[in-house]
Amino acid sequence: MAELISYNPADGAPVGAVPITPAEAVPAIVARARAAQPAWAALGPAGRRDALKGAAARMIEAAESAGRQLTLEMGKPLAEGVGEIRWTGRALLDELDEMVEAFTPERVADRHTRSTLHYDPLGVCAAITPWNFPFSMPHWMVLPALMAGNTVVLKPSEETPLTGQAYADLLGADLPDGVLQVVHGADAQGKALVAADVDLVAFTGSRAVGRQIMAAAAGRLTRLILELGGKDPLVVLADADLEAAARFAARNSFRNAGQVCVSTERIYVPEPLADRFVDLLVAETGKLKVGPGTEDGVRVGPMVNARQRAHVLAQLEAAEAAGAVRRCGGEPGDGAFLAPAVLDRVDHSMDIAREETFGPVACVIRVADEDEAVRLANDTPYGLGAIVFGDEARAEAVADRLRAGMIGINRGVGGAQGTPWVGARQSGFGYHKGTAGHRQFAQVRVVSRAIPRGER
Repeated sequence: MAELISYNPADGAPVGAVPITPAEAVPAIVARARAAQPAWAALGPAGRRDALKGAAARMIEAAESAGRQLTLEMGKPLAEGVGEIRWTGRALLDELDEMVEAFTPERVADRHTRSTLHYDPLGVCAAITPWNFPFSMPHWMVLPALMAGNTVVLKPSEETPLTGQAYADLLGADLPDGVLQVVHGADAQGKALVAADVDLVAFTGSRAVGRQIMAAAAGRLTRLILELGGKDPLVVLADADLEAAARFAARNSFRNAGQVCVSTERIYVPEPLADRFVDLLVAETGKLKVGPGTEDGVRVGPMVNARQRAHVLAQLEAAEAAGAVRRCGGEPGDGAFLAPAVLDRVDHSMDIAREETFGPVACVIRVADEDEAVRLANDTPYGLGAIVFGDEARAEAVADRLRAGMIGINRGVGGAQGTPWVGARQSGFGYHKGTAGHRQFAQVRVVSRAIPRGER
């Protein structure tokens, strides 16, 4: 059987391999999932929670070994790889209880009618997941799908199959056969899964692939949950704490080598403050140690592969040719390394200001005032996240004008416990997290009856 080999982006060495699932085998895998689904659904939310809760201890216990494998497979610093798995395990029990509540029938009444809202399984869910958070992103899709009573076929990214398989093994150890299955491969397997007899496709990845999935799903009107990346802006207001804004910009532009859907990719700064801000950003960037994720103190590891690095380098070189000024970084190293770069005097005629970079580049765009900053921040088809730094009242007023699903004021975009992770415009179709996000994986069924006159 052919194997899918996973390589370490730091040095190109093989990390391990998994068997490739023949594309022609996918319909039979989906059929097994469908056969297993009625009994799984019959357990109810509390029964499904009981079948899944043992995974929390398994994930925490495996965090060191599985986290190291994650780092070797996709490059992020070891502390972040271990932390991704440990955090997932620690959050699992709370998430299960939250999902039991989300999928428990809800009663609504007025003077004349009493209704019950049921949150029923859809059937079989296909989860197609990315490589940048190869443990936590499958979790965002697989867990609510299972807790809703669906069975799941997971296709992890071909860049991180070992971590995807580890997630399924740890989560699914106590599950009945057919409830959670894994398909390994690349485009052929993903297309076969979307074309199969599934009821929902949950996907996180590029806008281009999202379009392909949407088109392929149209024939059967298959339900979709799509997160399709971003080109997140950071608007720095005239009254912002520049030092704090620069620290945040460096952290959010270069975390995970810039390979985060809500990485800061565009920074709008008033012209009178721009020189000072760029100097601060360059200084913060110089503090970041670059190297293999397994080395102590490394803050920025390699990119996931040479192809992704080539895409970023091409954007950088084109921007410089068009007049942007590279203030630091951008040098390719061995393996898939790319030194974090600060690019000044970027404008919206450049591809790097318009198309997703997904790499360690911070682009500074100088503006005359906040009105120009808002106009340019909204000049994109994307709308996942946005950040505003400045006086809170003024920043909130600016946030109200930004077209994004999540906006952070003097901080990142992550919301309070229970809030959804949601994109606007071409960054999202459906969403994750919180009660509203969990219910994206269920079918609402409303059963209503009249209230007798004597009970009104």
